[in-house]
Amino acid sequence: MATPRDTTRRPDALTLEVVELIGEVVARFHADYEEAAAERALTGAQAKLLSLLSLEPLPMRKLAQKLKCEPSNVTGIVDRLEARGLVERRPDPADRRVKVAAATEEGRRVARGLRESLRFAREPLAGLSEGERIALRDALRRMLRD
Repeated sequence: MATPRDTTRRPDALTLEVVELIGEVVARFHADYEEAAAERALTGAQAKLLSLLSLEPLPMRKLAQKLKCEPSNVTGIVDRLEARGLVERRPDPADRRVKVAAATEEGRRVARGLRESLRFAREPLAGLSEGERIALRDALRRMLRD
């Protein structure tokens, strides 16, 4: 059973340093991701949506939840990606009344290239040993469970 967080205690210096470092990692990743998207004439939101769809087709409502935006925004993003031949709409096999967005073969190729071009993933993480990357992954997973 989860206990309520103690908000009266101030974080220690190590915790504050870790929080600052996480913020810097997020900022660097975001900047690298935006640059990689722009090199493919995509906005950050288009790149994120395409990356999600390269893993599996998703209904518009689910995409909106994952992107934390309104479904009408997702419709516009899908429209622009569809016009470029990167995404297509299809009936959901489980419920033909529902439309899902799916990456085309070209969309999956672009998404793969986007992931592979991220310098942040290649450079700093590549400098860590496999054991260090596993420990980092496991710590991040634990943090995200809460």
